[in-house]
Amino acid sequence: MNKNQVTVLDAGMGKTLAMRGVDIPGTIWSANALIVAPDIVVDVHKENIAAGARVITTNSYGIIRSDLAKENIEDQFLALNKKAGELAKQAVQGSGANVEIAGSLPPLNGSYRPDLVLDRAAIEPLYIEQVKLLAPYVDFFICETMSAITEAVAAAAAVAKVGKRALVAITLDDDKKGCLRSGETIEEALEQLKPFNPLGVLANCCLPERISDAMPILASAGLDFTGGYANAFSRVPKDWLLDGIKENDRKLELRRDLEPLAYAQFVAQWVKQGANVVGGCCGTTAEHTQAITDFLAVKKS
Repeated sequence: MNKNQVTVLDAGMGKTLAMRGVDIPGTIWSANALIVAPDIVVDVHKENIAAGARVITTNSYGIIRSDLAKENIEDQFLALNKKAGELAKQAVQGSGANVEIAGSLPPLNGSYRPDLVLDRAAIEPLYIEQVKLLAPYVDFFICETMSAITEAVAAAAAVAKVGKRALVAITLDDDKKGCLRSGETIEEALEQLKPFNPLGVLANCCLPERISDAMPILASAGLDFTGGYANAFSRVPKDWLLDGIKENDRKLELRRDLEPLAYAQFVAQWVKQGANVVGGCCGTTAEHTQAITDFLAVKKS
């Protein structure tokens, strides 16, 4: 990545996997594809590279010990992280493009649920374990969908302790402008992340409107890299669970107004506000990546 130009991240993995007929279970989520459809994972990576992504993310978001244990495959934790790294490397090789690999570090006790985030002392060692497994395959890490400062700090600290750098991506509240889903402010998160010398701080997997609200704050933070990659969901219920049994659990409703060209208009706004790292998260595909690339090409010309 070059801080003086806009870097395009890849899009989400889950929607495309589902479109290809790959089962997305409520526990190990997209990680299941590492077991049942590794070739499709490589194809999705390649599609994003062909669409202009210059950073692809390892398919390791669903590799969480506690979730693997629910499927009685916790013993595959090491092998699955290795597989995620190998498949990303495979996709980059022969692409003919200058593509970097980001190692995905996920929330460890449920996405979008700051109320379920465990103490730093409990989760930082787990992050360190995953960082060490992915490190041989990646150029840097991306701590994704961090819903509370404790979670973001634990992941960022783990990366720093292993001698690597990370982008930290915080997920923002659907309603409160300028706040993580925990209610903590972006400014508070930036201050507490400083000691770990992150490559940058992004906003991700939230409404694109909230990223637009947040971008002036992020862009004025003095970091080399700031930006965002939104999801395409209508909203996320406060008590949502991927493997829950409530009516509003599991599959989230996608917006109909965030087709690739419309999504790229949000990205255009972020870039105008100072973003230099942009992409798509859950519910987006390589078509969204292409729309972003096309917009940047027009802007450059």
